[in-house]
Amino acid sequence: MIADSLRSVRSTLPEGVTLVAVSKTKPVELLMQAYEAGQRVFGENKVQEMVDKAEQMPEDVEWHMIGHLQSNKVKYMASFVSLIHGVDSLKLLAEIDKQAAKNGRVQDVLLQMRIATEYTKFGMDEADLENLLTSAQFSNMKNVRVRGLMGMASFTEDESQIQKEFSYLKQVFDRFKHRPDFDLLSMGMSGDYLLAIECGSNMVRIGSSIFGDR
Repeated sequence: MIADSLRSVRSTLPEGVTLVAVSKTKPVELLMQAYEAGQRVFGENKVQEMVDKAEQMPEDVEWHMIGHLQSNKVKYMASFVSLIHGVDSLKLLAEIDKQAAKNGRVQDVLLQMRIATEYTKFGMDEADLENLLTSAQFSNMKNVRVRGLMGMASFTEDESQIQKEFSYLKQVFDRFKHRPDFDLLSMGMSGDYLLAIECGSNMVRIGSSIFGDR
């Protein structure tokens, strides 16, 4: 049962760690089971799927966009998405700012860093991050609020490699956390979230441990 899985995952989370239930590809019936068990934060990786589910779910759900996001899709979710995890360029951030302004909102975002060894993972390096945060274009954006960083570790059995990647992301996070509102570090999924929490994560994205394998 979803409620039991959710309870089991929650029992492993320290206070102050936010659980994002990754509900991508799962039907609304299963999301509602999680909702009825008290879960309010859900993560989707496809904009259209999130829009469809948001129309069917209660209004107090917090929707997080956790997948790679294309600029031309931002407008479809700009009126309701709570947090966008995967912002990996100034161009994308500018579009989010523009669409948030149209909707009279300030949009919370996380900047995605590439920490994994695989080239398939999206994200910025430390120099990109520095350049974005110190750019004149960013300083003129009034409708986005950068809340922190997100990263995905390598897909490997080597725990020391994963730990190294998470620890590096936490180091970078600490370097910038003097910034206003910079308080979220989203790292860790079903297979590695306990290690991520040990390394300083305060937001974990968990799907299969709650909803079962896809």
